[in-house]
Amino acid sequence: MIASVRGLVLSALGSTAVLEVGGVGLALQVTPATALTLRVGAEARLSTTLIVREDSLTLYGFPDSDELEVFELLVGVTGVGPKSALGVLAVLSPNQVAQAVASEDDAAFRKVSGIGPKTAKLIVLSLAGKVFVTTSVAASARPAPTSASTNVQAALIGLGWSERVAAQAVEETLADAADPEQVGVASLLRLVLARLGPAQQASERRS
Repeated sequence: MIASVRGLVLSALGSTAVLEVGGVGLALQVTPATALTLRVGAEARLSTTLIVREDSLTLYGFPDSDELEVFELLVGVTGVGPKSALGVLAVLSPNQVAQAVASEDDAAFRKVSGIGPKTAKLIVLSLAGKVFVTTSVAASARPAPTSASTNVQAALIGLGWSERVAAQAVEETLADAADPEQVGVASLLRLVLARLGPAQQASERRS
């Protein structure tokens, strides 16, 4: 088991990051929000889990142990694969996952591409009593709104949405935010992805 990796960031685009560890470039699957926090040429550390399949070895990276724990819980739910679990964390933070489970809000999980009503309900049932809402929210330095908007638009374009759709989604999301100036990159990206939703992904990507 590879519990964590630390090394020089060689690339970070969309949902893939490459870190050089001991002269070897390791490709990790990450959420777009995590990719945005990585800077090429800088050192980074990610908590990781290795998913072994008959035809592949895939390393998944997370900024902290909370995301890793939720990911592993999600993968343990019948019908939820690593891709869908990562998709959940692209839309919802660990705390939001806990809130959705606590309030039995399966609709929050149906926003994720590949997760249907039955699987969403199963997630709520399976994670009950295993994830908990935290009262404190990390108040680390947040990028300025302009920087956040630019970074999120770039991430969306990298994921396949057109520049027009990305710009409009970011603008509408910020307009709906209670305090736009306090919305960080990761939070904004999650909100925009939730707004776009799986229904629009097929029709709007690369339109």
